[in-house]
This record gives sequence, C-alpha cells and structure tokens, in this order.
Amino acid sequence: MIAFACWSGLLLLSLLSLWLVAEPVPSWATLALALAALGKAWLIVDGFMELHNGPRLWRFLLLGWSLCMALVLFLASGPFSAS
Repeated sequence: MIAFACWSGLLLLSLLSLWLVAEPVPSWATLALALAALGKAWLIVDGFMELHNGPRLWRFLLLGWSLCMALVLFLASGPFSAS
C-alpha cells in the first residue's frame, strides 16, 4: 500500500511539473517546480528507499542534497537571476 501511495504521489508531482513547464512561466512557477522536486525527493528517500527507519545520516544527506539543489536551481532561474 505504501508503494502505491509513493507511485501515485510521484505521478501527480510529475504531471504538475509537466503542466508548469508547458504553460507560460509566471514568477511563482520556479518556486512550484522546486517544491515539486523536493516532494519527489522526499517520496523517493522515505518511501522507496525506506530511510525513515534507516540511518539518520543517510536520510539527512540525501534530503539535504535535494534541498541544496532545489535552492540553487530556484535562485539560478528565479527572480534573482541576472538575465
């Protein structure tokens, strides 16, 4: 049952990401895309890899890396970019 919920969540977040990219990009779309990516990373780490019961260091490192990458991509393409 947990695997089905993870697959469903990943599917919905992926469809949301596709919709956000296909539409004209408003200023909030980059934030929404970054949050969707974080949601997908959390589902993979806690759902599929089952690190919610595993070593805390690995969970912290994987979720921290996902947070750093989402933040860098948001800042590079968001309202603070040079272009």
